[in-house]
Amino acid sequence: MTATLPAAGTRPHRPSGGGPGNRTRKILLYVVAALSLLIMAAPFLWMALSAFKTRQDLTASPPVWIPTHWTLGNFTGLLRQLDMPRYFVNSLAVAVLTTVCNLLFCSMLGYALAKLRFTGRSKVFGIVLAALMVPANLMILPLYVLMNQLGLIDTYAGLVLPFAASAFGVFLMRQFMQAIPDELLEAARIDGAGEWYIFFRIVLPLVKPALATLTIFTFLASWNNFIWPLIATNDPGKYTLPVALATFANDPNRTVAGGNGVLMAGSLLVVLPVLLVFAVLQRHFTQGIATAGLK
Repeated sequence: MTATLPAAGTRPHRPSGGGPGNRTRKILLYVVAALSLLIMAAPFLWMALSAFKTRQDLTASPPVWIPTHWTLGNFTGLLRQLDMPRYFVNSLAVAVLTTVCNLLFCSMLGYALAKLRFTGRSKVFGIVLAALMVPANLMILPLYVLMNQLGLIDTYAGLVLPFAASAFGVFLMRQFMQAIPDELLEAARIDGAGEWYIFFRIVLPLVKPALATLTIFTFLASWNNFIWPLIATNDPGKYTLPVALATFANDPNRTVAGGNGVLMAGSLLVVLPVLLVFAVLQRHFTQGIATAGLK
């Protein structure tokens, strides 16, 4: 009998799955990941469950995780004591307008920086990179002075315009659009397509993952923004949800029928739209992360 030797340059086949040591490491990895997820999700779970607890469960000692009696009284008390529909509409309008403006302006500037040739393009991109290094809190005072001089304090425009475009959004869109082949755009120009047609019909459909990523980040940042709406609004009718809840929580004259459960119910209502947006755009978001990792 003759033994068959493996060809030169090839590795002998080894059974997949590894030994007991590899399986033990995998199990430990899953346990650590599950514990980390539980630790990160614990505050959110406590908030969500507390929104349906009675006053007795909220003040119980030791604390009760699962409500003994589920109730919607916290939500009805919140709607009775706070004009939630108005504040919800304010937050939704500001977040949606800010997101739409970022998608339009950031993608337009990103396309110009990635695919168009013009004098000073590198300098403009340098300004964008420099803006990324400036702390956001450092811009609050100049923004307030500017909006005050324009007469936009205590207006919806004053809540949207300062964040209508972001350096991060421009950088993100520019990086994604650089991956589009120049030959594709040149072929469209040869066929007689204008820059607007190329931008809206060719470029934007090819960068859907980047648009979804920018949508999630922008909507989340605008929806949760607290400092700027607190500074830029004096009329309670123009408060956003975070400002309204913070004002409600610190009001000594408020009547809290459900204790902290009312605040937990309000916090849950603030979180739900963000979870909904992420659930709708999750597929494009993960695709954008995978695509960015391949670049």
